[in-house]
Amino acid sequence: MSRFALVLMAITLSFLLNSAAMAVGVTGAETISPDGKQLMPSAQDNEFTGAVDAYFNQRFKDEPSWATAQGVHDYDNVLEDFSQAAFDRHAGEEQNWLDKFEHIDESRLSKVNKLDRALLMSDINSRLLALNDTQMWRKNPDYYSSRVTSSIFDLIKREFAPLDVRMQSVIAREKAIPAALDAGIKNLQPNLIPPVYADINLEQLPGVIDFYVTSVPLAFKDVKDASLQERLKSANEAVISALKQYEKHVRHLVEKKECTGAFALGEKNFSRKLLYEEMVDEPLDKLLADGYAELHKQQKQFVQLAHQVSNDSSVDAYFKSISRDHPSADKLLPSVSGVLEEIRSFCIEHNIVTIPSEERAKVEETPPFDRALTFASMDTPGPYESKARQAYYYVTLPEPGWSAEKTEEHLRSYSYGDLINTSVHEAYPGHYVQFLWSKQFPTKVRKLIGCNTNEEGWAHYCEQMMLDEGLRRGDSSLRMVQLHDALLRCCRYIVGIQMHTKGMTVDEGIAFFMKEGYMERANAERETRRGTMDPTYLYYTLGKMQILALRDDYKKMAGAHYSIKQFHDDFLGCGFPPIRIVRADLLNQPLTEEASKGDNHN
Repeated sequence: MSRFALVLMAITLSFLLNSAAMAVGVTGAETISPDGKQLMPSAQDNEFTGAVDAYFNQRFKDEPSWATAQGVHDYDNVLEDFSQAAFDRHAGEEQNWLDKFEHIDESRLSKVNKLDRALLMSDINSRLLALNDTQMWRKNPDYYSSRVTSSIFDLIKREFAPLDVRMQSVIAREKAIPAALDAGIKNLQPNLIPPVYADINLEQLPGVIDFYVTSVPLAFKDVKDASLQERLKSANEAVISALKQYEKHVRHLVEKKECTGAFALGEKNFSRKLLYEEMVDEPLDKLLADGYAELHKQQKQFVQLAHQVSNDSSVDAYFKSISRDHPSADKLLPSVSGVLEEIRSFCIEHNIVTIPSEERAKVEETPPFDRALTFASMDTPGPYESKARQAYYYVTLPEPGWSAEKTEEHLRSYSYGDLINTSVHEAYPGHYVQFLWSKQFPTKVRKLIGCNTNEEGWAHYCEQMMLDEGLRRGDSSLRMVQLHDALLRCCRYIVGIQMHTKGMTVDEGIAFFMKEGYMERANAERETRRGTMDPTYLYYTLGKMQILALRDDYKKMAGAHYSIKQFHDDFLGCGFPPIRIVRADLLNQPLTEEASKGDNHN
């Protein structure tokens, strides 16, 4: 049994022995006794919250780009150390922190701190798995070129400081990028690099290079300081040269067929990844059976609806007729912007969820270093960003050099129905609304650590929920789009497990998306290739199913007082941890005994 499993078992036993105690308070260190009196934080609560502060302070220092993204700007002029020695050092540090949190007496912690301790230790275990076992830093060329570029982009896109100050930070980080890329070349092991990873990196690198050629100088064109401009030019040219050398290195590996690694994680690491990141420990065969059951359920609804509303006996033909009704590439961004207010108003008028701000997200084109695997995404400021609160809703446009056929296939994923459904997912009441709730997340741990079954599960759940609650009631084409997107997520669920644990090939994955998910080949290829890098992208469907089950139990508990708005508000108020944590919070239940099982995950 793993150390993490023992921790969860201890939490379970403690909850069973102390079920009368309830946690309250902004700090997460106060408790309520059974007679309703407020108790002072225990010594263990103070020890835990002090250790949490120290842990994240260390992480901000070790991962300055992550700190910037979270809204902590103490290290904006520093780039991560990508040397092998640094990875080894971080693994040692994380293990030391895991030992420290393990030795805090959780039986004397408040309820919220018990849950936060479990969440934090789970996250540390996931980081150790990535550093010591799955090791994308040894096998994925895109790990380096995209990470350093994202680090620069995070300094440019939000006005958290004066332009010239951010320009100096960009210069400082850019000076460190050639060394980072050189470290990447040294760390990457050709025999571990899957050919598909190298291909994806080569597809993205031209856009990455163009970011430095075009976007970086443009971002700072209004700075009048000639000295700063000269320093930026020098640093930028060095980065461009280093990236071209990096591209040359990766291309050489591909041409010489030296990239011979396998992308599949294997059952052991796949299961551990799910356990540590999502607190999911069901056997893989059970998960796969559940995925197929959900796929068949969604397929049945999809086919039945198509036959109800179409005279054409071919479901595929009917859906393609819906997909052909889309904006042109030059009208795509305005079209996305146009549906946001309608959806936001529906959420308010139909008591779907509290939207705690009048702020709006800005619709823009996906950055070049994210386009190869992304259709649409929401980029929100970090929880500690106090000045630059702008969020960006990114949409991937067709590339200028694509053929007319490939462009049309891409745009079919942005039919007018898709614009609604995708905007529900990305904005209202999906990712953007969850971000707007971040100021109310109860603790530092909840603000900084989350998981995909919650974040992506919530957004995917919203797609079905909004139509069930009456959004554009009677619009069969919109329901078809929603079901089609559900099929896509079901295919991700199954293909991810099959490719990483059952021997499914990339070509078989593409065929599965096309046949079972009614997808165009270009999009099926994109989705399958993403699955090679994002093994557990089952989290959309799995999270949705977990939230629906939680909602049913919440409704039973609330009885006549149930309202869907209250459930959504209570759900979002928990942060975005694994659904097991949310369940314990909302239903005042212990972490289930299943969460403590770990014999098969190590």
